[in-house]
Amino acid sequence: MKKIGTTLTLFGALMMLVACSKKADFDYHYYSPEEFATLSQYLNLPDLPDEYIVNFPAHLRSAGLFPRPVERDKAVLGRVLFYDTKLSKDGTIACASCHKQELGFGDDVAFSKGVYDRSTARNSIALSSVSNFSAYYGTDLNGSQAIRFFWDNRAETAAEQSQGSLTNEREMDMHMDEVVAAVQSQPYYSPLFKKAFGDDYVTADRVKESISNFVNAMGSYQSKFDDEAGKISGYNFPSTYTNFSGFNSQQNRGLQLYQSNCASCHSPIMGRPMLFNASNGLNAVTDPNDLGVGAITGNSQDEGTFKVPTLRNIALTAPYMHDGRFKTLEEVIEFYNSGIQDHPNLHEFLRVNGTPQRLNLSNDDKQALIAFLNTLTDDHARTDPKFSNPFK
Repeated sequence: MKKIGTTLTLFGALMMLVACSKKADFDYHYYSPEEFATLSQYLNLPDLPDEYIVNFPAHLRSAGLFPRPVERDKAVLGRVLFYDTKLSKDGTIACASCHKQELGFGDDVAFSKGVYDRSTARNSIALSSVSNFSAYYGTDLNGSQAIRFFWDNRAETAAEQSQGSLTNEREMDMHMDEVVAAVQSQPYYSPLFKKAFGDDYVTADRVKESISNFVNAMGSYQSKFDDEAGKISGYNFPSTYTNFSGFNSQQNRGLQLYQSNCASCHSPIMGRPMLFNASNGLNAVTDPNDLGVGAITGNSQDEGTFKVPTLRNIALTAPYMHDGRFKTLEEVIEFYNSGIQDHPNLHEFLRVNGTPQRLNLSNDDKQALIAFLNTLTDDHARTDPKFSNPFK
């Protein structure tokens, strides 16, 4: 009996080894050897595709924010498209040229450079200022009350946003049929399209859908602020919670100042912004060359108003505002402290008794606010390999 038991044990172990070996073979050949050889000539992609799963902390879930699942293979394809300079007119610019991962997927100049050294019309919005796009951006995912894309909110979906950048003459300056041709001409796209769509037929809609999946997989929700807020049940009522045990006294003072003076526009939990658009009084009159949201809606009350962003990774994303006029957080805070202009459409939250707000912060208060804003940096988001440049 002992010999039979030993034989059965050895047989079971052997079967487990065979099963593991078969699984390893299957996993390794997610792409065929020929496909993986082609991909490996150009791209640093893993044998098995990365998973693109977003797990929000409790304080964002309790506010009713839930990321939508993305299709993994389309996100992998979208990552390559996002970083591919061949999708621009002069072959030098990709989406990632203006949205650099190490800078919170923003840029460090007021106006980014597009094809032929052309300058963009506005400052590049930092994509990691958003907790997750799919949770509240895009009318296709979240209905008519969804947040829209670009500083003037002109794009309703991530697909529209990607087409806007691909075809903008200041950015990538392509027609969508040229984008399709550029993708078709690169050998590394065929295996990726087959996995994403079942065949390697390239269309403009498939390109946009893939970039959308990659963008909708992005998110920033692992900052020190998130770690602390996640410890508190019901943090979606933040006026009750202005002290975090993991913050020092300066950071907690900054949190209190933020909740008192900034959260009503930018979100108390760093989730969905509280306003679609607003004038923050950068100028006393509307710039006739940039009417902001007013140019899209045709509504005079929207002239001189722009998207209200959330402030995640704000310490990484200087310069600031839609025109990049402020080089430092110190300049931004001093503007709200003493420099808001009496624009006709200045938002009511920035008025006190009918006149522009003045915060009258002390120097210690200003430094405390900056200390708090630094807790919004998410090092994971700016270093995660599955969002990095895949090209060799």
